[in-house]
Amino acid sequence: MKILMLHGINHNMFGKRDPVQYGTVTLAEIDARLQALGSELDAEIESFQTNSEAAMCERIHRGFADGVDAVLINAGAWTHYSYGIRDALAILTVPVVELHMSNIHAREPFRHHSVFADIVRGQICGFGIDSYLLALRAAVSAALP
Repeated sequence: MKILMLHGINHNMFGKRDPVQYGTVTLAEIDARLQALGSELDAEIESFQTNSEAAMCERIHRGFADGVDAVLINAGAWTHYSYGIRDALAILTVPVVELHMSNIHAREPFRHHSVFADIVRGQICGFGIDSYLLALRAAVSAALP
């Protein structure tokens, strides 16, 4: 099983950025934890991070062409306004799980809305790094025949 993990804008700054909301875990540590759990679940995890909305859309398109089995996405701030990424995700015919380290519903009002909500299988938020691991478990389960 091939799972595509999409990390959005500013996620390359995890570990340095707002430790109250995101902790001190780095993107490399998140990816390592996903790889370890992926091995246990017999899933190959490919991670991609960009600060470019266009590059994110292109990677989603390539995921469609490559035939990935599921997609995890933490789009960061793009979650709340990127209809371009939303439309790219809508092309996918596989389970998509939206995730966030912080509880977006307990933060600033603009973060309460996800433009992806109506096209993703589900959303997991508020559990720090465990949001990624829970999302991976959910995606693997949803992608099984």
